[in-house]
Amino acid sequence: MNTLASPDVLAKIYGEPVHALPHDLYIPPDALEVYLVAFEGPLDLLLYLIRKHNLDVLDIPMADLTRQYLVYIDQMRANRLELAAEYLLMAALLIEIKSRMLLPRPSQAIDDESDPRAELVRRLLEYEQIKLAAQKLDELPQLGRDFEIAQVLIEHVTAAQLPHVDAEDLRQAWLGLIERAKLVRHHRVTRDQLSVREYMTLILRRLQDNSFVEFTGLFNIAGGVAELVVTFLALLELTRESLVDITQQAAFSPIYVKLHHGIIAD
Repeated sequence: MNTLASPDVLAKIYGEPVHALPHDLYIPPDALEVYLVAFEGPLDLLLYLIRKHNLDVLDIPMADLTRQYLVYIDQMRANRLELAAEYLLMAALLIEIKSRMLLPRPSQAIDDESDPRAELVRRLLEYEQIKLAAQKLDELPQLGRDFEIAQVLIEHVTAAQLPHVDAEDLRQAWLGLIERAKLVRHHRVTRDQLSVREYMTLILRRLQDNSFVEFTGLFNIAGGVAELVVTFLALLELTRESLVDITQQAAFSPIYVKLHHGIIAD
């Protein structure tokens, strides 16, 4: 049940209903503030008063307009608002126009130039046109208020390119292995059944637990030239099938072999 819905409950303080105002309640004089409509200048205020009271801008009743304008100035002073000098200047101009209209005018001077209000009317009409144009511009869609620019981020993912391995350096490394194999080879009359696929699997397993292995470290020198040839063919086949990468930092530097990115040996 809503306690405040009861007609005898004025408010709730710390959850308890208040049925009557305390006798010693003190309300400071500045507790209530009156907020006036903000205007961009005296012409804006005059135009507001004319439109609010349905006055004819071409035939302004100066007495009513001056009185309303001065009431607004008094409200600004009462609420301790700073008055710009242009507001006070406009108040003096309104009083001057009102005074000039009270003076008798020659009967032959009936054109607009003899009307003290003519200059004020012209300024008000020009200001109104400018204000309407500004409102139309403000109604146009604005970036950050009515819409945002969609930003599309395109991320270019490029595969890491390893340094190029010179073919001559690879040939020289192979010839070096052959020379070393000749030094340790033994004369054996046997017929070995060597499988390139088998050595491809052995190389993949060797590379599984290593990030980089030196090229010569993949070859068994003691196995003889036949095993070196099969191992070399297996390595070339793995490279052709993009299962391993052969890299070299610079010319004549050691050659290294590693598993291709994402490859897991069985």
